[in-house]
Amino acid sequence: MKTKETNLVDRHVGSRVRMRRLMLGLSQTQLGDALGLTFQQVQKYEKGTNRISASKLQHIRQILQVPVPFFFEGAPGGVEGTAESPSYVNEFLATSDGLALAKSFMRIENSKLRRLIVHLVEDCAEL
Repeated sequence: MKTKETNLVDRHVGSRVRMRRLMLGLSQTQLGDALGLTFQQVQKYEKGTNRISASKLQHIRQILQVPVPFFFEGAPGGVEGTAESPSYVNEFLATSDGLALAKSFMRIENSKLRRLIVHLVEDCAEL
């Protein structure tokens, strides 16, 4: 039996749903309740295991307060009018740690301090 392979675009759209959900501070259960789904179904959408239908994507965009093209920004293969982001950027921002770090980092007003933090993280990554 062949295992189901996730489509790259489905995975990308799911990661954008996760990123926006985390930005709004919603749990998978809260999003699922708003959609009339279980948190497990939301989890499958976010992983790209299950494809999100057009009508469900429309409902998700209303709940997450973003336009539909938001979910396709940086999608594999590119979507006309959008720049493709490296996949690691979307993967990082789709994690709670990544999102918290990005939000906190952007609140640091001192550009020299931000640059020092970047150097610190780069040095730590080389250890």
